[in-house]
Amino acid sequence: MDISLALGGGGSKGIAHLGVLLFLEEKGYRVRAIAGTSAGGIIAAIYAAGYSPSEILARFIEVDQTALYSKRPGDWPSILGIEGINRVLQDFLGDRSFDDLVISCALTAVDLDTEEEVILRQGRVVDAVLATMALPGIFPPQIWDGHHLVDGGLADPVPVMPVRALAPKLPVVAVALTDIAPQPGNILDPPAMLNVNPLLREIARLRVAQAFNIFLRSVAIGSRNITLLRLQIDHPEVIINPGLSDIGILDHVDILDLVRRGRLAAQEALPELEKANRWSQKLGRILRSN
Repeated sequence: MDISLALGGGGSKGIAHLGVLLFLEEKGYRVRAIAGTSAGGIIAAIYAAGYSPSEILARFIEVDQTALYSKRPGDWPSILGIEGINRVLQDFLGDRSFDDLVISCALTAVDLDTEEEVILRQGRVVDAVLATMALPGIFPPQIWDGHHLVDGGLADPVPVMPVRALAPKLPVVAVALTDIAPQPGNILDPPAMLNVNPLLREIARLRVAQAFNIFLRSVAIGSRNITLLRLQIDHPEVIINPGLSDIGILDHVDILDLVRRGRLAAQEALPELEKANRWSQKLGRILRSN
């Protein structure tokens, strides 16, 4: 059973994508095309390079989450850096280009210079991943062909249309990590990652931590609204929504718990997955793509 997969953004929540992939592979689904935004772009690129979900999980468990956000000399101004993330990506992807990937893959970003969405399908994969996850103000923008690129979630939190363009005749399974319903919270509570990360622990005691949390919650609100709108417009055949309202986009997370929750959400979507692979549904997609 062949499908295409659109992996949405969500920062630390992105680990849940591995649970979805594990379940899909166990049930015999073959991912023939994949697109990712932000955290979804990280998983999409590594999976497209040929790593199994189990391999990715095993290596992610070994990563020190407190060391991901160190800064690199020469980066553009930002609250956090990406040197630790870059090292992890280099370990997985090295100098691979998109042409070296074993699964057709697209990542999304937004061009600060033209204010347009950019679909990344050529060049060095690590550079594209760093661009798709460059949350404005939090992580530095990335230079790509002379342009300044930031997080693709600003325009398209779950890249349904980019992956549909890669495989028009296949059903699109969209994994949205943003909670569909509003989730109340205390804006005075600093983000959990500030207390875990030694480099940022002091910030948690300052009023700037409250401002930081207000910013992150505002980003989450905007992301949820854009996600709802884009899913209504782009209409993927299947939507998987793990429901991770208790996880912040920069939180220190329990990796195995997130994987479990991703698997459970995919299992709950199994009836829709089976429906999307019926002959009547396949015929409709073939006719629409011609």
